[in-house]
Amino acid sequence: MIEILTGSSLNTIQDFGRRHAMAMGVAQGGAMDRLALGYGNLLLDNPLDTAGIEIVFFPFRVRFHAETSFAVTGADCPVTLDDLTLPRDWAITGRPGQTLSIRAPRQGARAYLTVRGGLDVPAVLGARSTDLKGGFGGLEGRALQKGDRLTCAPAASIRLPAAGYGLSRPCPLPSAEGTQVRVLPAAEHDIFTPESLKTFQTAAWTLTPSANRMGYRLEGQETLMLTRKLNLFSHGILPGTVQVPPAGQPIIQMMDANTCGGYPKIATVIEPDLRLLSQTGVGAPVHFREITRDDAVQAIRQDASDLRTLAAEISKLRTQLVF
Repeated sequence: MIEILTGSSLNTIQDFGRRHAMAMGVAQGGAMDRLALGYGNLLLDNPLDTAGIEIVFFPFRVRFHAETSFAVTGADCPVTLDDLTLPRDWAITGRPGQTLSIRAPRQGARAYLTVRGGLDVPAVLGARSTDLKGGFGGLEGRALQKGDRLTCAPAASIRLPAAGYGLSRPCPLPSAEGTQVRVLPAAEHDIFTPESLKTFQTAAWTLTPSANRMGYRLEGQETLMLTRKLNLFSHGILPGTVQVPPAGQPIIQMMDANTCGGYPKIATVIEPDLRLLSQTGVGAPVHFREITRDDAVQAIRQDASDLRTLAAEISKLRTQLVF
């Protein structure tokens, strides 16, 4: 069991979400950085989509009330277990009474705390992710509060070295120069003026404070314009959709996005880069680059291949650990 020592309105339990439920008008939800959550679960020999805690408000502290193997992955944060400083993307075993502290990131925006077996909360519509809009999933459909106690799902214990162990390749994060985002043209792409299409790819867009699990508003010096007036009925959208409202500044739909909307769509961020966007801090520049469908498919396949390779490396490493 773990006890939450710091509350916020933003730290929630997340897994890989409810993609299958979007047809019912339910947001996909799930971890904003699925790769980071997956890394943590790999370190603990959990299924990739096992529920953990997504941390976006720092400092974040928990106390262990039972021996618990855990991992902290994602953003590059100062992490300590009592007085022991932990390296980035690291798994170790917490003892009863020990306190884990995760401070504000040096790089990135979201950290993930995973535990062996996952967090034991009910599955709703096939997932344990918290949907704050709907008020369901996770722990009572809400953010974690000070004093909450979470139990771990039953699982065979794993042996970890006393000092823990980690990844040879840390979870990728955006560079200090900004986030490069690959996109595909969306339905209304060709109705934007040629100048706007060029601006969309050449401008440095800034991530504004209006950024949350539903969407990220960007701001640039120029506006994106249509070639003609367009009246659209609400239509299906999904995480990664880039909409352009009348003000001409793009909005990127994120994991808790509504399942329909009426603004023109200029592009769709490919899934491997949507997680990088989730690790981008407010005020950082974002750059778009249009690619082909074949390039997008290759990028997704490469991500999956890299994850399989990493899983094999971790499995091999575990057999070589000295206890």
